[in-house]
Amino acid sequence: MKLAEIFAILGNRSGGISDLSINGIQSDSRKVKPGDVFVAVNGNVVDGHQYIAEAIEQGAAAVIGQQSLSSRLAIPYIKVDNSREALGKLVSHFYHYPSKKHIMIGITGTNGKTTTSYLIKHIIEKTGRTCGLIGTVENVINEQSFSPSNTTPDAVLLQKLLHESRDEFIILEISSHALNQSRTEGLELDFALFTNLSHDHLDYHHNMENYFSEKKKIFQLLKTTGEAVINYDNQWGKVLSGELTAIPFTLVGKDTEFEIKEVALKGQTSFTIHHNGEAFSIQLPLQGIHNVYNASMAFVTAYKMGIPPHNISAAFRSFPGVPGRFETFYNDKGARFVIDYAHTKDAFEYCLQTAKYQHAKNIYHIFGFRGGRDHTKRKEMVAASAKYSDGIILTLDDLNGEAKEDVILELKKHRASFPKSQVIPDRTIAIQTLWEAAREGDWVFITGKGPEEYKDDYQLGTSGDLDTLKFLKSKEAGT
Repeated sequence: MKLAEIFAILGNRSGGISDLSINGIQSDSRKVKPGDVFVAVNGNVVDGHQYIAEAIEQGAAAVIGQQSLSSRLAIPYIKVDNSREALGKLVSHFYHYPSKKHIMIGITGTNGKTTTSYLIKHIIEKTGRTCGLIGTVENVINEQSFSPSNTTPDAVLLQKLLHESRDEFIILEISSHALNQSRTEGLELDFALFTNLSHDHLDYHHNMENYFSEKKKIFQLLKTTGEAVINYDNQWGKVLSGELTAIPFTLVGKDTEFEIKEVALKGQTSFTIHHNGEAFSIQLPLQGIHNVYNASMAFVTAYKMGIPPHNISAAFRSFPGVPGRFETFYNDKGARFVIDYAHTKDAFEYCLQTAKYQHAKNIYHIFGFRGGRDHTKRKEMVAASAKYSDGIILTLDDLNGEAKEDVILELKKHRASFPKSQVIPDRTIAIQTLWEAAREGDWVFITGKGPEEYKDDYQLGTSGDLDTLKFLKSKEAGT
């Protein structure tokens, strides 16, 4: 790649240095190698322009940024209006627009992205075709799994993964942050799915209208032949259906062309999708009304790909589940413990209502507040839990820079409004307390962390909620 190509993509003049060879593009100065272009990005915490000197020391051939520099650099500096957008455009071009070679499925929404992703992946792979996955729990490329750092990677890693993938299909969870920060610049989708929208991330977006506006950007990524799939039973899905006048879309829900009917949630989850005079029966080894919608979104997407409905239904029956999503354990007394990533009011209600449908004797809930995140949703999270739970333990989640003492004080403040709650700061002790106390017929939900490892020093030494339960189970068994 020549520097002239960069100037052409960015609409700048070459200044007589267009024959300079470029070996790579980086936004992390620590990863710059000789001959790379360093793109200085204004981050939420760190400003990449502070690391221009370090990038030059590492061997950068040119620098791109959006700030005017006080002194001239020894290498070319290209000033742009938005370095995030420039990064996405350049790295996509550098890797020859890799999303074009895959069938791309992008999924956005507050809840359900991960489960819907895994359902679609399972359906595709049951047809004998290959499918990559880039998301919250893991990145899976060419059947190799890697731990992610974000729901949606930065533009450099995203395009690199797409370039390296030999998978026919790629499913991508797309967060509102990624859309706002242009991490998806240069991406092209065949399908864009909208699962739902509820109160979350308002520390970043400030209000629901801004949050919704960022989520809508996913539809700007559709290829000319691309199509949207929308959950119409969410209020924001209804708004979308009135706004996407220039984009073909399919609605899922009540009174839509793919209508959900005959929902049964007691015992095995089952429902029927009615379309064009046909009724497709679905049995699902997942609990809860929210998974009816996740599966319906997956069904419609697979149907639009041309996969026969009977193959889709068969794939659902063999679905193994998702790590950290409604994973279930039992203590020696027969109480059911459920690990789930739920971290919003709506997600809490989905989980706790499921136990109600299953006639739980008592419902207990262990959760905390993640530091450095949206404080405005905390009160309604506790209220939702109190509505359905017979007992609540408020504990710590990742602090992310917030002082432990401050978070504990807030937990105690919320506890004062709900007599059924108590505060146990050490998360592992909180889990152990109910592991020893819960009896047959009781359900215990442990939400927020999902499969993640603990990041702070308030646990007894295990590495996460899943490992905590596995440890208690093994200790109980004497192994």
